[in-house]
Amino acid sequence: MTNQPSNWQKSIEGEWHGLPSIFDTEGNHIGYNKVYRSSVFDNDKGSTMYYMNTHLQDSSGPLVGRFEVSDIFAFGVIDSDKDRIYLGPDFIGAGHPYGTLVDAHYYSPGWIGDLRTMVPILPDMQTQVYSSLIYDGPKICTVFNGIYKVAFDYHENAETKSRIDAHCEGEKVNGRNPHILPSKKNGAWDGEMLVYGADQEKLGVNQVHIDYKPLDLLRARDERLGQRCVREEIQIQPLSQCQPSLL
Repeated sequence: MTNQPSNWQKSIEGEWHGLPSIFDTEGNHIGYNKVYRSSVFDNDKGSTMYYMNTHLQDSSGPLVGRFEVSDIFAFGVIDSDKDRIYLGPDFIGAGHPYGTLVDAHYYSPGWIGDLRTMVPILPDMQTQVYSSLIYDGPKICTVFNGIYKVAFDYHENAETKSRIDAHCEGEKVNGRNPHILPSKKNGAWDGEMLVYGADQEKLGVNQVHIDYKPLDLLRARDERLGQRCVREEIQIQPLSQCQPSLL
């Protein structure tokens, strides 16, 4: 613990609100988990506590009793930009930041499961994309997936509350819909992927282009091209001669 928050801790200040969808192992939508959570750094103590309030909505099936909880999750955190250690009692494990993405592995006694959670913060620094796989041993038992928005005065400001509530209503409509690629239309995606090494240091940016072409109603082909850019102090050889992969 230090008397200053890490860069990751600074990036997640505030209270994050979402309505992630819950899916079973067959991909069936079985409900929502209304969540607001915060990671709070205490300047006087130089320590961090993480709090998470959850409540299932429109949920059914055998997993409901397992994931509905009667109290707020809370656990101490050893704050760091390398390894954020979750000290329990409600989550025990670690989160590993890679820039504005955290890759977390931890155990939840309340949910009786191991979790693998990926949370990138989008460039607006107000949006998190959340995906969590929950395991029974080596087998996935359920998936949480959704988008969070940050707020600093949700419980006091009617305008903020309206904005966040509207976001959650949108999640209720959109979150349950599977991402189905078109079966009769061609398309393409372009974007940038930040590249980090195993040491959690940034290597550069990968410019990605994907061409998508349906072959029939059941099959499609995509061609993917990537070119690495440079780290500021080290030139990385571009992949200009690479061949597209055909899937």
